[in-house]
Amino acid sequence: MNVVLVEPEIPPNTGNVARLCAATGATLHLVGPLGFRLDDRELKRAGMDYWEYVTWKYWRSLEELQRSAVSGQSSAVRPAFYYVTTKSRRPYTQPRYRWGDYLVFGRETAGLPASLLEANADWTITIPMFHPQARSLNLATAVAIVLYEAMRQLKGF
Repeated sequence: MNVVLVEPEIPPNTGNVARLCAATGATLHLVGPLGFRLDDRELKRAGMDYWEYVTWKYWRSLEELQRSAVSGQSSAVRPAFYYVTTKSRRPYTQPRYRWGDYLVFGRETAGLPASLLEANADWTITIPMFHPQARSLNLATAVAIVLYEAMRQLKGF
């Protein structure tokens, strides 16, 4: 599996997501610009000593990552990109995930751009929230929920 953080802003969130990726074997994709330096002390502290176990890549743009992900692959085996947002009605449990799919998450303060969500409306998913005043979940929490559902489907635990 692949976890994509588009323009993450808060180092401890990215560090915690790195720990999740290490624990699950998922590849972490960081799409810039980042709201911190990759040598940021808080980033390393939140990821603890897991960074050496994380496969991660930096991309200048989401388009660059997407081009790389599909190049040389037939449409039958191309990975899916799922865009996680509060603006979808499709629950994260509905897709049937496949190895190599990409779970895409936006910035902590703004989420994913509306234009990206509109262009990929059939590929948006959400984590239901049951209190009307709850706007969103912490980024690392959201990644954990969706990533572990994908792993549950694929590994059958």
